[in-house]
Amino acid sequence: MSRYLLLPAALLALALLHLHLEPTVPLAGQWALLWGAEPEQFAEFQFFYSALPRVAMALLVGGALGLSGSVLQQLTQNRLVSPMTLGASSGAWLALVCAAVWAPALAASHGHWIALLGAALSAALVLLIAGRHGIRGLPVVLAGMAVNLLLGALASGLVLLNDQYTRNLFIWGAGDLAQTDWHWVLWLLPRLLPVAVALALFAPRPLTLLRLGDDAARARGMSLWPVLLALLVAALWLSSLATTAVGLIGFIGLLTPNMARFFGARTARDELLFSTLLGGLLLLATDAIALGFSRVSTDLVPSGAAAALIGAPALLWLLRSRMHAQDQSAIRLPGERWRVTRSHWLAVATAILALLLVNLTLAPAGQGWQWSWPDELLWSLRWPRLLTAACAGAGLAVAGVILQRLIRNPLASPDIMGISAGATLALVLGVLLGGNSIHDGGPLLAFGGSMAVLAILLLLGRRHGYAPAMMALVGIALAAFLDALLQFTLAKGNDQVFAILGWLSGSTYRVSEAQAGWLTAGILLTWLLALASGRGLTLVSIGDGIALGRGLALDRTRVLLLVLVSVICALVTAVMGPVAFVGLLAPHMASLLGARKAGSQLLLASLLGMALMLLSDWLGRVLLYPMQLPAGTLASIMGGSYFIYLLARKRAV
Repeated sequence: MSRYLLLPAALLALALLHLHLEPTVPLAGQWALLWGAEPEQFAEFQFFYSALPRVAMALLVGGALGLSGSVLQQLTQNRLVSPMTLGASSGAWLALVCAAVWAPALAASHGHWIALLGAALSAALVLLIAGRHGIRGLPVVLAGMAVNLLLGALASGLVLLNDQYTRNLFIWGAGDLAQTDWHWVLWLLPRLLPVAVALALFAPRPLTLLRLGDDAARARGMSLWPVLLALLVAALWLSSLATTAVGLIGFIGLLTPNMARFFGARTARDELLFSTLLGGLLLLATDAIALGFSRVSTDLVPSGAAAALIGAPALLWLLRSRMHAQDQSAIRLPGERWRVTRSHWLAVATAILALLLVNLTLAPAGQGWQWSWPDELLWSLRWPRLLTAACAGAGLAVAGVILQRLIRNPLASPDIMGISAGATLALVLGVLLGGNSIHDGGPLLAFGGSMAVLAILLLLGRRHGYAPAMMALVGIALAAFLDALLQFTLAKGNDQVFAILGWLSGSTYRVSEAQAGWLTAGILLTWLLALASGRGLTLVSIGDGIALGRGLALDRTRVLLLVLVSVICALVTAVMGPVAFVGLLAPHMASLLGARKAGSQLLLASLLGMALMLLSDWLGRVLLYPMQLPAGTLASIMGGSYFIYLLARKRAV
């Protein structure tokens, strides 16, 4: 009871503090406006039509996200599930971007239905990938990260191609609570309130029964699947309404149910109600921080960015003592072959040679397609791109093989574990703090970011036996932290916006001959080192006990392999930006073809990653000629689509 007495008082005090961050109106004037007096001065208009609706919107949206996260976490019995980790937020974002480009009138009038459809489809896809038993463990979170990467690549591609239609979405995409009247509050309240009341009244009993297990719930007369579907739709409805009204705000739905349990919520009803109140309090607090920084600086600080900047470290602190080394993914390596046939090696080598030839000789022109050897000028433009794409694909594939074997999780990759995000974050921070171009960042800066992430992984992982859950949690937090900084940069609206967005899509446009040369040398060296560590990698992938029994220095081997992954990610990110899914997909494709030994998987995966990036770079150059798409975007879309199809077929059972 003390929690429910203190929290409303904290909400009231925080609301009063938030209101005083706006241009001040005397307290007597505030009360008069609240009781119906007409505003007359500018400060009174701003208080009544901007400050008050903003506080109301923060409470409504925060409460909706907190309630949605609590329903999802109790439904799946998984403390890492939320609209963000299920892919619902990115699905709603992509759906609204598509509507803004192709049907702006429909987006304006029925945006909430479009957002709900996108959220429902993406969440259904994640649940399909994870499988029935993967919902309650780490697989559903990692599958959600994969879907987030794919949908984010699609949205970025649309924004790059249709910037004239999507410029107004930048601030919205960062999560903006600023209001100019009471329209959105009055729009949101009648749509949220009935669902929230229905959940508070009818959801506690089925959620309590689900804690006993599916069989126990059925034995007590509960129709399992209709109830699960109804609760899932209700949770997605709440998050979709919030996304439609204010844009993308992450971590509220993920953090508040964990905070509610931390503060003593034990029953299903208690967790639902307390998560709702905590969600409003947390979003109001982060919005007050964002508003305070916006008043001090000359730049707008979006509320969603502030929520991610605060939520990421808070979640790590809250859950750091609850990760277990035994929390392993149940998803298995795909494929049934146990060795690579000669015909497969020949087919892959032939495909790479064909792609090299096509990249150099086949391209559209003003008179149609031309097949000719490039002249001196075209050769000087094409070979650095060609070499960069090939080396980036090979390097990321090697990094993916190492990570998947190192933590024995087939859904691990540099992008999901956060190592690529560390390199990217360092380069974006260089732009924000130093004012230089994103293309001026060097490998040392990127390596510093990767090593910082590696230090966090080692610091947290050593205590918990390098549990995949903790590593995935760090990756999720860093990805959200990076996205917050990115959205802050985009919301500034300066000339660097599209340069940063294009670079973040994995572009080979501006790669110089020198950059291509040292990238090739670095990737070749790391590839040789990876092959030389094949024995240690094989023993680590079998199990810690067997590795120690065979005399392997386990901790040192693990650290050296992680450093090798960091070097690869730093090299690739510094030259062409972050590239997703190559390090995730290429090891799986190699395993499908029969590469089960460490040496053969490293070699075949590097060749397949090379082929994927070469194909992506060529398609990005010719598909929309004379416009071009970044190779990283095409690789993410193609690789992500196939990878999701592969996981849906080979999901854990």
